[in-house]
Amino acid sequence: MSAEATSPGAPIRRRGRPRIDLRRLGRVALLGPVSRDRLPDAIGHVAEAHRAHHPDADLSILHRAYVLAESSHRGQMRKSGEPYITHPLAVTLILAQLGAETTTLTASLLHDTVEDTDVTLDQVREQFGKEVCYLVDGVTKLEKVDYGAAAEPETFRKMLVATGDDVRVMSIKLADRLHNMRTLGVMRPEKQARIAKVTRDVLIPLAERLGVQALKTELEDLVFAILHPEEYERTRALIAAATARTDGSGATPQDPLAVIAENVTTVLREAGIPAEVLIRPRHFVSVHRVGVKRGELRGTDFGRLLVLVGEDADCYAVLGELHTCFTPVISEFKDFIAAPKFNLYQSLHTAVVGEDGAVAEVLIRTHRMHKVAEAGVIALGNPYAADGGAGPQTAEPADGERADPTRPGWLSRLLAWQQSAPDPDTFWTTLRADLAQDREITVFRTDGGTLGLPAGASCVDAAYAQYGVEAHTCIGARVNGRLATLGTVLSDGDTVQLLLAEDAASGPSPDWLDHARTPAARIAITGWLDTHPEDTRSPHGGRPAQAGPQQPPQGHTRPGPRPPEPLAGPAATPDGAANAVVDRPDATVRLAGCCTPAPPDAVTGFVVRGGAVTVHRLECAAVTRMRSVGRMPVGVSWGDDTECRVTLVAESFGRPRLLADLTEAIATADVAIISATVEPPSEQRVRHTYTLQLPDPAALPALMRAMRDVPGVYDVSRARRPVTVA
Repeated sequence: MSAEATSPGAPIRRRGRPRIDLRRLGRVALLGPVSRDRLPDAIGHVAEAHRAHHPDADLSILHRAYVLAESSHRGQMRKSGEPYITHPLAVTLILAQLGAETTTLTASLLHDTVEDTDVTLDQVREQFGKEVCYLVDGVTKLEKVDYGAAAEPETFRKMLVATGDDVRVMSIKLADRLHNMRTLGVMRPEKQARIAKVTRDVLIPLAERLGVQALKTELEDLVFAILHPEEYERTRALIAAATARTDGSGATPQDPLAVIAENVTTVLREAGIPAEVLIRPRHFVSVHRVGVKRGELRGTDFGRLLVLVGEDADCYAVLGELHTCFTPVISEFKDFIAAPKFNLYQSLHTAVVGEDGAVAEVLIRTHRMHKVAEAGVIALGNPYAADGGAGPQTAEPADGERADPTRPGWLSRLLAWQQSAPDPDTFWTTLRADLAQDREITVFRTDGGTLGLPAGASCVDAAYAQYGVEAHTCIGARVNGRLATLGTVLSDGDTVQLLLAEDAASGPSPDWLDHARTPAARIAITGWLDTHPEDTRSPHGGRPAQAGPQQPPQGHTRPGPRPPEPLAGPAATPDGAANAVVDRPDATVRLAGCCTPAPPDAVTGFVVRGGAVTVHRLECAAVTRMRSVGRMPVGVSWGDDTECRVTLVAESFGRPRLLADLTEAIATADVAIISATVEPPSEQRVRHTYTLQLPDPAALPALMRAMRDVPGVYDVSRARRPVTVA
């Protein structure tokens, strides 16, 4: 067992508030030798750490859980040569130092018993209750699959499902991984590297998103030591040299960070603001990143100042005094109190310049904020207890669901899309991509609801977050009341109104994947495109619609039949299928998006997947390709209905009011705009794609002439798009 788990330092207290010291213990594990000369004082260290956070906690259940765990694991040894009971004890101690409630600690002591011993879930339920049994079962399920290369995706899929039901399951798993990483040295180098990579790619981002910074930073350092040993050794030497210049606990007067800390303390004392000013050492990875960023480390780069106060208002009072009495570095100011991070983190960040020009970064937060910043969801207690306290809560909500107030929006999204992932590899790839997002935004819907999205999300992501697969019919959006393309990147606080096409059979364009940032959107779009290869569209097209009118889903916003301005987004596909008669009774008829046929074009048809007939113009390249692969054509003729839908592409030079003039020319011809898209200008040229409903196809030549007559437009043509032969 590692030194930090067997001989933990006593927690530092002030005004009865425990100070989490896990970071220092992790530093000991990295800088100092591992001591294995004795076992821990059984459950005593856990009980002491737990009482520091929960003075009134009933420790009897912990003692009973320890007795069961110790007797069950008796005779089992870890690969490091230690009795196995040292592992659940160390995991439980980590959680106790972070302030976990009694139920979590009880489950942590027992988390390997069902997996590795003869203890059953029924025994756990009988002796410790339903809640402890639920947590033990959740952690056990995560261990059912080995960490092989092919098993990792399914392992983490199960982890997310279990976490979605109870975030405490993930808390135990993270602490379990931390202790395993601390003692990873007994394994082969290649296995160390594999486990470290999984920890880096998934568990560290999950720790970040759950707000458990104390676990996240130590895991980062342990992974850093395994995957980048040379950079780690250089950083270790720099930190050791900096530590040698101090007295070990604080810093000598020559330390510029200590000098600034003393000056800050004086300023706040004279201002009458009760505050505690501490020097917070950076962890190894943080020091390394600062060194890479700046090239050369300064004396103040090995730590930051942490100012702890009692109330939220005191945070801003401290900020005002610092910016008044010191020279602030304005670019470093961030307010995460007014706008907390997605992982519950709250603090004011700033930087000030000392008398000798040294720059010190400063974190300002309340004691409560500090606890949550270090422990995240672990600091919130039992999310299912009526009072949020330490006791187990077995009563379920009236609707039978496990309502979890600590579940962040990102976790709800992960749980939603993991069920739609078609295979483990897709799940694994999208999981890592989503976890790489380090910030979340909130956008408002016009109906008063909100959508939580990762930073960088677009209107495409908002559409799938709000409507699911019905977002396939989205043709545009209004952002803060203004028309916007589906690729528009959203900002925190934007108001979004999604516009859906009347044709419920239309589908997404492949170029939507260029704008999709969320796994839910990417999986839905990819799934639709894979199942409709014959209707794959270019950036300007849409899926051909089935014949017959379609009713809009209730509650969706639809554009009017003839909007006064172009609707941004992908164009809907031509839909004159009801006027196309094919030589296959009862077959669904679609007009191809690649050539947009309309009366009186010479046309032919081909049977595609699902038995539908897709109608093409005879000169369409797809017809040649279909015939070359042996597809038999189907006879097609036009019916008596004169109305038709057609897609036109206008090429123009960019100028002011061009869109207004084009739409006015179309409206003057008594033609309805179904949808439209405008590509970003390229070399002062702009490409517009319009899907139009014509009362009579004979009016098409005159309409195209009218559009060409608009100043700046140099060509108008029928849409021609490449297709994939199904």
